[in-house]
Amino acid sequence: MADILYVVVPCYNEEAVLPETSKRLREKLSSLIKADKISDKSRIIFVDDGSKDKTWEIISELYEVDDIFGGIKLSRNKGHQNALLAGLMTAKEDADMIISMDADLQDDINAVDQFVDKYYEGCDIVYGVRSSRKTDTAFKRGTAGMFYKLMQLLGVDIVDNHADYRLMSKRAVEALSQFKEVNLFLRGIVKQIGFKSDIVYYERSERFAGESKYPLKKMLSFAFDGITSFSIKPIRLVTVLGFVVFLISIGFIIYTIVSNILGITVAGWSSLMCSLWFLSGLQIMALGIVGEYIGKIYTEVKKRPKFIIDEYKRHE
Repeated sequence: MADILYVVVPCYNEEAVLPETSKRLREKLSSLIKADKISDKSRIIFVDDGSKDKTWEIISELYEVDDIFGGIKLSRNKGHQNALLAGLMTAKEDADMIISMDADLQDDINAVDQFVDKYYEGCDIVYGVRSSRKTDTAFKRGTAGMFYKLMQLLGVDIVDNHADYRLMSKRAVEALSQFKEVNLFLRGIVKQIGFKSDIVYYERSERFAGESKYPLKKMLSFAFDGITSFSIKPIRLVTVLGFVVFLISIGFIIYTIVSNILGITVAGWSSLMCSLWFLSGLQIMALGIVGEYIGKIYTEVKKRPKFIIDEYKRHE
């Protein structure tokens, strides 16, 4: 008997793309059911992350007209990672395997077949990895490349060019539920699970409709969250910088003493101001980095829920 597949799709203001996304996903799951690769109890679950448009109305309509669709409505906007986690944690009660993907149709739906094949070959986690970035702008290609290189340099175990398009088995999602941190960076956390995994390469398309939910500001914030959630090297870097500056200051003290002995008393206004600005900037940067980590500790110790489900529509 074929296993049950749930496809979890986080949504935020996706009314423009949802009709087409639901159509293509339904066609894909129907073909897999007919091929007896997945059970007819398989479902598509859209997670509404506090949308301000008609996203939830569309999800509700899909639920009413077709048993294959379900919907989760969060009580308020909690961000993409929390919405995705809500879908995974809810779906794991009924599914044998779960595929997560975005609603914008940039992820190749046809790669689902390969995901399922890898699952039956014994993989608990299958990563969808972009084969190229030719659809991105030169700026985005460059910054994405720097992000992955920086993450690896800081000791973060992460799959290059992988976002949140992946398959996870039921036991992999159960293992994910043991990670209790509030500051979520799922593409880093999933890699920590350690079960058998594989990669499926696919071509990423341009967004079908609507606007990107990750402008530059959000991308930078997401990248910084990923770094500070998985590496303490930034704090160590501050320590190293502090030690280097300390050594340089000793050198300046020696230089000053020698200059006085030799009678060199030229006023050093420029060097003084440069030193002042440099040291002040270094101190502020150090305080900022330490403050980021303290802020994360603050949110973690409060143990507030990562999401609250307002409504869950599902067919048996």
